[in-house]
Amino acid sequence: MLPSPFDSWDSTLDWLAGAPLRILLILLGALVLRWLVNRSIRTLVSRAVHRADEHERSSIERVLDRATGANLERRRQRALTMGSLLRSISTFVIASITVLTVMAELGLPLAPLLTSAGIGGIALGFGAQSLVKDFVSGIMMIIEDQYGVGDVIDTGEATGTVEEVSLRVTRLRDASGVVWFIRNGEIVRIGNKSQGWAVATVDLQVSYAEDPRRVLPLLQQVVDEIAAEPQWADKLIEPPTVAGVESVSNGAMTLRVFVKTRPGEQYAIPREIRERAKEAFDREGVKGPVVLPFGGA
Repeated sequence: MLPSPFDSWDSTLDWLAGAPLRILLILLGALVLRWLVNRSIRTLVSRAVHRADEHERSSIERVLDRATGANLERRRQRALTMGSLLRSISTFVIASITVLTVMAELGLPLAPLLTSAGIGGIALGFGAQSLVKDFVSGIMMIIEDQYGVGDVIDTGEATGTVEEVSLRVTRLRDASGVVWFIRNGEIVRIGNKSQGWAVATVDLQVSYAEDPRRVLPLLQQVVDEIAAEPQWADKLIEPPTVAGVESVSNGAMTLRVFVKTRPGEQYAIPREIRERAKEAFDREGVKGPVVLPFGGA
């Protein structure tokens, strides 16, 4: 007896209402879940950056942000990088689970596949430990904002300006122009010379016979003039401080000045202070330290 066409149609409907419909719902659910996760990531990253700006950064850094906008752009780029990384990870995880679920609905055996993947993952983990370490370190550096492109950093192995930060390596160029590629997992410590502010210590020597009550006001006048000039005031966090007499030895009296500057300006301002201080000392007849002949007095 031939099967009825209605029986065939009913069987087709039953089949369509089974695995294909479930697979379609799984795919739609994966798309919706991915959209929700991506939206949550964007919200969390934005809030995290906002909290860091309000609570973790000092008032001086916020003033610099408003004045230059450089750190604001840096935090925006860091937020975009973090968001892109988290979205890529979430997409990979959701896609993997979706593929496995669809395969299960189609009746494909998953046990051999998962066993092979587990063995391969273990072998890959042992063989690529350094690579995984580099990636994890790179992720933490980006999340914690340890440094960014344009910062001058000291990694212990090399000191220079950061040109590129990736998940695996950091590229920086030192003062001699040499480009260094440093694996993120090998960086044990980082000294960032470009975040917040810098302090320069300026030591000036005059003769032991000079009266500090005459010399220190001259030096204070010099630093006050520099702080009042717009071209230098924009590079200062606060007016330079004349600390006083630092030491007296070998026929010389050392005067010390502290200068708090914007990052990268801690070299130019001390040179200007020394130049103007010498001009003022020469003008007022302040004697320099006695130069002893080689081998003794």
